Amino acid sequence: MSLFQFAYCPGYDEKLVALAAMSPEKWSFAEANDNQILRNFLEHTFSKLEEEGKIWETPQYALFNTGLYTPYYESIYGYFTLNRMPDRQKWYLDDFYTEYQLAVMGVAAFPPRADYFTNPADLVFNTNLNIIPQYDHIFSEGDNLMRIPEAIRTSPNKIQLFKGAIEHAKHMIDANYKTAVPQYYRGKIQLLVPLCLCGDAKPDLALVVSKNEAGNLYLGHTCLTLEMAYNNARLIARPESEWLRP
Repeated sequence: MSLFQFAYCPGYDEKLVALAAMSPEKWSFAEANDNQILRNFLEHTFSKLEEEGKIWETPQYALFNTGLYTPYYESIYGYFTLNRMPDRQKWYLDDFYTEYQLAVMGVAAFPPRADYFTNPADLVFNTNLNIIPQYDHIFSEGDNLMRIPEAIRTSPNKIQLFKGAIEHAKHMIDANYKTAVPQYYRGKIQLLVPLCLCGDAKPDLALVVSKNEAGNLYLGHTCLTLEMAYNNARLIARPESEWLRP
């Protein structure tokens, strides 16, 4: 169930602006000021919490843990009251509050955050393992192909260039393990590996990888634009890598 199926959310954009101020970080891409990253984060987080049964409902109010914190590391919650509008959703998104603010309002218990992983080892890339890319998908027609820089996708040596970028990425991860950034997709943890296809200075794409069933190599599933990669990674935590920035 989505946030908007669960609750009537009038003034949602204004509430996002207030939430962004409560938990300050860069919530928009490039020079935009639309809080698109926060919007994506919040709506996917709500769906994950609903899946885990962590949207708490009482006769008077409902509550969910956004997974965000204030600069003082206070947890921030979405708070719903009963919707008085007829023929609409049961709940009305009142606003976002800290634990202290909700306690003053009479809330005595607070729901947990979403869980994205159980084994911390899943968050670290093993550079001793090979990556086997799914080239027929990565270089297929349509959106997948158009994510590849034109100079690479039209090159007769694109496979060799791609393999070179993967080896370069493994050296980057060797130098700093935080270079491989975890993302959550369809119930599993995957890793985002930077691909510097047009030069060594700046990644052009993120290669999505996960271990095979035997756990002895990585499968390279697809490539994402850096914006797509950041949106996915931010669901778990704000990336601490040097290359994945909004």
